Amino acid sequence: MISETKNEFTEDEIKAFKPEEKIGLVASINPEGLPHISLITSIQAAGPSIVILGEFCKGKSKEYIQKSRNIGFLIMTMDRKLWRGKAKWTHLRKEGPEFEAYNNLPMFRYNAYFGINTVHYLDLVETYGQEGLPLGSIIFSSLLTKIAKGNLKIPGGNRILKPFAEGIFNRLDALKFISWISDDGFPVIIPILQCQAADSRRVVFSSKAYRNELKKIPKGTAVAVFAMTMKMEDVLIRGAFNGFSMSRFTEVGSVDISWVYNSMPPCHGQIYPEIPLNPVIQF
Repeated sequence: MISETKNEFTEDEIKAFKPEEKIGLVASINPEGLPHISLITSIQAAGPSIVILGEFCKGKSKEYIQKSRNIGFLIMTMDRKLWRGKAKWTHLRKEGPEFEAYNNLPMFRYNAYFGINTVHYLDLVETYGQEGLPLGSIIFSSLLTKIAKGNLKIPGGNRILKPFAEGIFNRLDALKFISWISDDGFPVIIPILQCQAADSRRVVFSSKAYRNELKKIPKGTAVAVFAMTMKMEDVLIRGAFNGFSMSRFTEVGSVDISWVYNSMPPCHGQIYPEIPLNPVIQF
């Protein structure tokens, strides 16, 4: 849970962010003012008040953060320690010490296909110190969600989530996160590992884990929910937050899905609503 608010990283935190093996999420704002979440494991701290992102494939987030410069971030190390915060994009560079350091990392130095081509720099606005995952409440919340979700299916309608994506949401070992735009104009990221698919059109989650933070999301707000496995299979959805209601004696929140995005390289793109395929007539 969020505790103290700071505007600088400690030396120990800077070192903790260095390893390539970590979860790094960046929440940005698209041109329509809606939240977007991307997996960017290259996120690091280049100093006490500087966040950097290494770009090695072109997705929507790098475009969005340059237009609406406010981001939210989450870093989770392999020992399940979390850091969250807010930052503001300032500039990018295609050379320099951070560029060289990224491309000397084994993941990129020995990659035959691509390395880091651009480094994005952001000023840290605030961070909240190290957090631990509340595993007890997450497990309990996941069980309550599993029990409650049967009553929250949307009758009728066409399938939105493909079976593969629905399966990711229903894996109890998958990681899930929700993002919304707070009143200060910055995206917020909240872990909701208890989140599951009621069906292909709605995801639900018990309020027992991260209750105080989840209760701050206004009913009707547009939210993004990102789900991923440790094999880096992932999917991003967006929809309207329905608030909290009771189902089978459990308080659960729900999101009606209106948009689905494949954020896995090499082919990022919108899945739903489906985009018609057009023949290539110019080369």
